Amino acid sequence: MNEAEEVSLLIGDIYDASLDAALWTNAFDSISRFVGDCGATLISQDAITRKIDLHFMLGHDQQYVDMYSERYFRINPLFPPVMFLDTEQPQTVADVIPVQEFCRTRFAREWLAPQGICDSVFSILEKSSVGCTVFMTMRRRLVDDEMRRRFSMILPHVRRALLIGNVIDHHRVEAAALADTLDTLVSGMFIVSGTGRIIHANASGYAMVAEARVLRAPDGRLTATDPAADQALLDIFTAAGNGDTALGRRGVAVPLKARDDERYVAHVLPLTSGARRKAGISYGAVAAIFVRKAALDLPSPPIVIAQEFQLTPAELRVLFSIIEMDGVSEVAEVLGITEATVRTHLHRLFEKTGAGRQTDLVKLVAGYCAAP
Repeated sequence: MNEAEEVSLLIGDIYDASLDAALWTNAFDSISRFVGDCGATLISQDAITRKIDLHFMLGHDQQYVDMYSERYFRINPLFPPVMFLDTEQPQTVADVIPVQEFCRTRFAREWLAPQGICDSVFSILEKSSVGCTVFMTMRRRLVDDEMRRRFSMILPHVRRALLIGNVIDHHRVEAAALADTLDTLVSGMFIVSGTGRIIHANASGYAMVAEARVLRAPDGRLTATDPAADQALLDIFTAAGNGDTALGRRGVAVPLKARDDERYVAHVLPLTSGARRKAGISYGAVAAIFVRKAALDLPSPPIVIAQEFQLTPAELRVLFSIIEMDGVSEVAEVLGITEATVRTHLHRLFEKTGAGRQTDLVKLVAGYCAAP
């Protein structure tokens, strides 16, 4: 099997998983093999409380999965700096924190090193004011250009499939009965031909085109009221007719603007590959479109705090470590730096924020966390 065929099958598995969350395990296992000798992890983490939702952690012994879930996620030095990264941009450890400093951390010494893991390539898939979802691959060799290239190839498809899965709330959806099983969605849902002709819509979808604020249906064809968005949708419908891979990086989230300037977003799921072909053939369709109101794009508390007080990444790491740990010595051990370095960062934090004690820093962070 050549690479093009392998990629096509893999992307098909990824989009099939958007309709049936139970298929994600096999999809991520295939991703691990394709990217190259690595484990695959999907994790959502709160920016302040550091609580996590560990969706998948494949390629690790169960004891290390348990150890991560129970305690090591709290001392992972990649958080909160990862919150500053853009979505859908491949990153390695060196892009976030100096490698030598990272290797000295307790997380690296106690959790990564015993597994022989030495590098990772990862990306934010979704970011909000309260946290982010990260797709990560870890390996026992250094990340090379080939691994980064392969990761980049499948990254936009993983992101699109997960966003669609979030819209349908991860219920199992039979591809052949797609329309019937999605009719109760609060989000607007449309099944369309390659020209955008509406073959089926749910109640929310019909309400949207009836209002004609963000979408219309002249002559039965789905169009956006905003001309630029309308052209983008038509291009995506045309591409969807040529299979999953034809979409490439396009259409992960098509922004739509209503007549009253409210923001919406459309996610397009091709119906011309994988198990979804059953639905495409049944309805004579090339794609399903999910439209929902866009969430407010509010910056997360770590980003707000860092920008407000002009904190460096190292100062931010110390700030969010000191609010969870007992004192300077524990922070130094966890971050792999000297106590003198921690005190230096604390002194700068006091100067920049106006805080006089560590408890004042805790109150400062809590205040930003509680702000509406």
